[in-house]
Amino acid sequence: QLQACGGGLVQAGGPLRLSCAASGLTFSRYAMYWFRQAPGKQREFVASINWGGLSRSYAEFVKGRFTVSRGDAKNTQALQMDNLKPEDTAVYYCAAERGYYSRPNEYDISDWGKGTLVTVSS
Repeated sequence: QLQACGGGLVQAGGPLRLSCAASGLTFSRYAMYWFRQAPGKQREFVASINWGGLSRSYAEFVKGRFTVSRGDAKNTQALQMDNLKPEDTAVYYCAAERGYYSRPNEYDISDWGKGTLVTVSS
């Protein structure tokens, strides 16, 4: 089970940190992902981090602004989002998969949590 939290309303240019707690899986054996879905759009990849956290990948539109991390001791991952833009407004989803993909689509991922809404005002 994956549970994301930390969403909310933030002004453009501000930061927000999302967290995801995992249970019921051997966390250290899973690559972790963040996806997002804006209203009327398809779910899209945001960031990924492999087992051990040595490899990380980001969608082009968040590079330099978002940072993904994981804490295997607490079975958590986080997404630090800085310099947020109105176009970052979306429901953000935490996901897990045994395989590591640097540019996955949603069909590559099997375990999903419920999303958390991020709204960025201009």
